[in-house]
Amino acid sequence: MANLSEIAAWVGAEFTGGGEVEIVRVSSVAGADAASLVFAADAANLQTALASAAGAVLVPANAELPAELDKPVLRVQQPRLAFAIAARQLRAADAVAGVDPTAVVAATAVLAEGVFVDAFAVIGEHVELGAGVQVGAGCVVASGVRIGAGTRLHPRVTIYAGTTLAERVVVHAGAVLGADGFGYARNDATGEYVQFPQQGTLVVEDDVEIGANTAIDRGALEETRICRGAKLDNLVHIGHNCRIGRNVVIAAQTGISGSSVVEDGAILGGQVGIGEHATVGPGVILGGGAGVLSGKKLRGPGQVFWGRPAQPLKEYLRGLAAMAKLARK
Repeated sequence: MANLSEIAAWVGAEFTGGGEVEIVRVSSVAGADAASLVFAADAANLQTALASAAGAVLVPANAELPAELDKPVLRVQQPRLAFAIAARQLRAADAVAGVDPTAVVAATAVLAEGVFVDAFAVIGEHVELGAGVQVGAGCVVASGVRIGAGTRLHPRVTIYAGTTLAERVVVHAGAVLGADGFGYARNDATGEYVQFPQQGTLVVEDDVEIGANTAIDRGALEETRICRGAKLDNLVHIGHNCRIGRNVVIAAQTGISGSSVVEDGAILGGQVGIGEHATVGPGVILGGGAGVLSGKKLRGPGQVFWGRPAQPLKEYLRGLAAMAKLARK
């Protein structure tokens, strides 16, 4: 819960019309009540939002408002973004603290102020949990793991030793962080595979979100790193020694092989496959189902690649047109 002055400060809004209102939740316009905050992204939705039961409305900074307002309005440059920020802050404000009696917390673990550990979670030796960390039911946090302030683990997350999560990270249910990578040395004489040492680390920086049942491997001898602001969907796999850059977005069922790099601001569609030692350059967009060959380097900010193997979109479409023409013949 928060009042409108607090919310205005969170999102950098100009607060006009009406008085202070206590806001409990964000909501759709149709489902709003007097304790809800809604948003209108453009003029087409403005009147509907203002006429709703919502306690307050986020509107574009340049919105033309009626002379008389019957509810408070917060003017912002990007209403949708401000709505998302407000939602995150409201969740944080409502967080509870304490350790459920069924949780197992090692005596050497260090829990900062406001930490919550839910039922049947296990916190290992020398774990460090920062202020306000939320550990969901059934999570396992192995020895020596460090988790920064404001991070939230949803139920049944498993975090292996050698993993560090920074601040405000969100990890959804069933994710596994820091497991051994898929690396083996083959005995040419017998065909036997022997695991190559998987003793590196995993570092997840601030404001990363990791989807349900996603798996991220630790480095083999060095580190795997997920950089600040990256957003990973459900069922994503990232192999050992990878580096995922800042504000990268990766959709569901994507797999990235070991020692590959996805640079800042890249966007990967669903079911993308990337071979080992490949590089996806900054700002590159990979369409759904695209495949990047091992060792390949894709460059060009904003350039769209598609197909298997991935190629610039225009080339891919020309190829499809040529195939269709041949089929007609």
